[in-house]
Amino acid sequence: MRTIEYARAKAATYAKLWAFRRNPAYYDFSNIGGDCTNFISQCLYAGSGAMNFTPVTGWFYRSANDRTASWTGVEFFYNFLTQNQGIGPFAEETDMRSLQIGDVIQLGRETGDFYHTCIVSGFLFGAPLVAAHSYDAFDKPLGSYVFEKARFLHIAGVRLPN
Repeated sequence: MRTIEYARAKAATYAKLWAFRRNPAYYDFSNIGGDCTNFISQCLYAGSGAMNFTPVTGWFYRSANDRTASWTGVEFFYNFLTQNQGIGPFAEETDMRSLQIGDVIQLGRETGDFYHTCIVSGFLFGAPLVAAHSYDAFDKPLGSYVFEKARFLHIAGVRLPN
């Protein structure tokens, strides 16, 4: 396997293009649990160009009925990114000051239950601006969300087959 750089600008461009609408190539999960992680997966795919087709534990989307839980589920998405040793994007947990455009933020409750995924689309005075679905947003200040916990995922790279 070889590792390439994550194309942050491509991920951010995709986020801007689709933040307030839906790409018809993907199912809209807004009415059945939320579309946030689906949208962020699309952004990461735009910036990585690689899906991981490992059954169950991979990260891919072929259709609404042929996808992994990590494509649309907040916790599954986190587990894939932080534990992925195979093809596709991989991430490390970091602090807010180390975030870059195209990185991921997940919001949660004090109990550790994380329920929302968004992507860093920019910065304002050093604070992250985000793009998201379900409650559609682009360049929304992270501080305007109400949440008890946040975790910050820096996309470290993308693994591709040789």
